[in-house]
Amino acid sequence: MAKSPDKKIGILIVAYNAANTLASVLDRIPEDFRPQITEVMVSDDHSQDATYLVGLGYQQTSDLPITLIRQPKNLGYGGNQIAGYELAIEQELDIVVLLHGDGQYAPECLPDIVAPLLEGKADAVFGSRMMTKGGALKGGMPYYKFVGNKILTTFENAALGTDLSEFHSGYRAYRVDALKQIPFSKNSKGFNFDTQIIIQLHDAGQRIVEVPIPTYYGDEISYVNGMGYAGAITRDVISYRLQKAGFGDGKRVPIRESYDVKDTFNSSHERVLSMLSSRPKSKILDLGCSGGLVDSRLRNFGHEVVGVDIAEVAGVRGNVDVFVEANLDEGIPAEAGSNFDLVLACDVLEHLRKPSDMLKEIRTCLRPGGSVIMTIPNVVHWYPRFRTLTGTLDYDQRGILDETHLRFFTRRSLLKLIKSEGFEVTSFEATGLPLDILGSPKRWHRWVAGLESMLTGLWPTLFGYQFLLEVTPK
Repeated sequence: MAKSPDKKIGILIVAYNAANTLASVLDRIPEDFRPQITEVMVSDDHSQDATYLVGLGYQQTSDLPITLIRQPKNLGYGGNQIAGYELAIEQELDIVVLLHGDGQYAPECLPDIVAPLLEGKADAVFGSRMMTKGGALKGGMPYYKFVGNKILTTFENAALGTDLSEFHSGYRAYRVDALKQIPFSKNSKGFNFDTQIIIQLHDAGQRIVEVPIPTYYGDEISYVNGMGYAGAITRDVISYRLQKAGFGDGKRVPIRESYDVKDTFNSSHERVLSMLSSRPKSKILDLGCSGGLVDSRLRNFGHEVVGVDIAEVAGVRGNVDVFVEANLDEGIPAEAGSNFDLVLACDVLEHLRKPSDMLKEIRTCLRPGGSVIMTIPNVVHWYPRFRTLTGTLDYDQRGILDETHLRFFTRRSLLKLIKSEGFEVTSFEATGLPLDILGSPKRWHRWVAGLESMLTGLWPTLFGYQFLLEVTPK
């Protein structure tokens, strides 16, 4: 088989105390596949045995293009992969295949693993021991590991919205350009690295393909703490869902710049849309319009919408009638116009240095009889209270503790501000958590939202996630 002129393929062999198996793994790389290989990176993770010496001897006698690396300290399973993938990027490889030095995964399957990548059908390929019915147990996988694998994979698929047959195989191949698009270097140095990188690929919309591989369990030593591993995986999946909701620092899974429409039936977006769906055609100024996703639906109701935001999000001009890019801390731009029937200030005042100045400017933009609909996060919601109580209060990517918030409001302080600027409240309500941002809408979302709606009605300052008001100038 001739070497592909288009794709530079690298094999990353992660090895730790693999002196007895490393040579065999290298021997088993198919002869007809070897001409396609640009580099075999053997990364010895500071083994306590002669792994490095075995690799050195093999390097001197083999026709394989081996690069032998001796890590100066033990990086851990995930850390060793991070170092290898960074080297693959540095070497400008096109494809990198992860292979274990203990022989648990069959090198004979290398052509099958890289085929979907060479054909342009995938960004990542995972070898699965679960695709062949009964194959994992016949190959010697202990029954408790088989059951644990199934349970964890089912949980991960349900939580992430994926449909993989196995999350926990260590036989993988990646398109190097796909690795460049995800922050894999910020992942765990432990065994849960493999799950974290799946989450990142899935979140980035990368194509994942599975191919069946044989199962082999020999006398290799397992360094995985089963219960600790399961706990780490569970935390990673829950952490992902929370990070997508805006909680945490998002270092492994950043959220998008634009705001999605919160379509839970009791969310602030749905309540605003419900309020405006039956009103006569109006001229609306949307301050802080983001990508204009709410405005697009308002235009479907027949309203005319002018959107203003500090930065232009892709697609916004197609969702509003007029878009004006401006920093609202400097006031409402003259280009936005005036004589509006309604001003939307949803999640805006908390981002401004002087919210009172903005309310003064809004008055000048309204026609006589016009009104303002605003939403404001409730800083005394149970979530910030809980974080304060536990000593973990910090900023998040989004939500009540959004790192871009400059001002925080309680119901009392908000009503005081509105009254001081000459407005009177015509409607006031508290809305619940936007549960849809935790994942695709599910039956339990409506059940939980119904319960939360009841609690919000009973104690709005504790369970109200946001305050939704309509106000008019006195």
